[in-house]
Amino acid sequence: MREAIRNLEASKIREVANAGLGRDDVLAFWFGESDEVTPEPIRQAAIESLQRGETFYAHNLGLPELRQAVASYMSARHPVIDAGRIAITSGGVNALMLAVQALVDAGDEVVAVTPVWPNLTAQPAILGAVVRCVPLVPRAGQWTLDLEALRAAVTPATRLLILNAPNNPTGWTLGRDEQRQILDHCRATGTWILADEVYERLYYEPTPNGCAPSFLDLAAPDDRLVVAHSFSKSFLMTGWRLGWLVLPPALVDAMGKLIEFNTSCASVFTQRAGIAALQHGDEITPGVVAHLKACRDTLVPLLAAIPGVEVAPARGGMYAFFKLEGFGDSLALAKRLVVEAGLGLAPGNAFAPEAQGWLRWCFASKDPKRLVEGVDRLKRWLAAR
Repeated sequence: MREAIRNLEASKIREVANAGLGRDDVLAFWFGESDEVTPEPIRQAAIESLQRGETFYAHNLGLPELRQAVASYMSARHPVIDAGRIAITSGGVNALMLAVQALVDAGDEVVAVTPVWPNLTAQPAILGAVVRCVPLVPRAGQWTLDLEALRAAVTPATRLLILNAPNNPTGWTLGRDEQRQILDHCRATGTWILADEVYERLYYEPTPNGCAPSFLDLAAPDDRLVVAHSFSKSFLMTGWRLGWLVLPPALVDAMGKLIEFNTSCASVFTQRAGIAALQHGDEITPGVVAHLKACRDTLVPLLAAIPGVEVAPARGGMYAFFKLEGFGDSLALAKRLVVEAGLGLAPGNAFAPEAQGWLRWCFASKDPKRLVEGVDRLKRWLAAR
């Protein structure tokens, strides 16, 4: 086995979830998904596709009608994006891995802003790249970027910069001026940017286009920029495994070949569901965002009222990221909370060493009462220590 694979760390989030296997009394908030099922029109589109017998291969880059629907959806929120720049993928994870495969060789230098979902640093490591991390800085529970530190880390030797904003797990979001400075710097160094913007619609600040700032608002089509998206979060489609990439035109044909050698294509009935999601998006996504904001505004004040808790409202995403005073090992703490309190949270050190002592709470709950009960369990556990 390759050393890069042998050295991969197992998921600490899965490790915590495994500690709660077989227990129906655990309130689980460890995974990054809502407990609401996919809306009926999306499910019905897949059912109808299967009933028509659409069980065969599709084009590597996706159904033309889905690529056009994605392009129209993106163009309504950003400068016009041609359907020819869209590649449909088998999930957001697949989109990110394909982008890294397209851009990174063994030995290349990759810079990532952390804490971040661990797949984003593991993927280039799998390919043998050298991954260097630029940590966000927490201030009163709010995580911020040291832009000078990032500029110092990204040099002409840096092949790829990976950014996830709105960020999982911290809720940190890039501002427009920060994006402009990063884009200008990477143009000067010749560095590619991989922007994971899957949470762009889950943004709680008022904006004209209803989403977080995007590099697509600033970049030219031929810039060294790849943007990854997913149907999972904004359309409640985590299990469907459907995503997309926005690519420079010069990368599109090669991406089709890469998809062929990875998954061949996304399943047709899943793509039909994606078309329905975009057709009904104005009915679905605003309600999802409003509900998530209400969940955030239920959970965060309750956590903030607990003595020794450091937390701030996330500007985007679906997570409360908080620190409990007096606890150093996030993984051990998360396991104890499962066993002793029946509360399932993700350990902060799953996302970066600098997040040791922090916990991630996914607040995407159909019933906010679950969040209140979860906080009550945490308080009772702390009181009993």
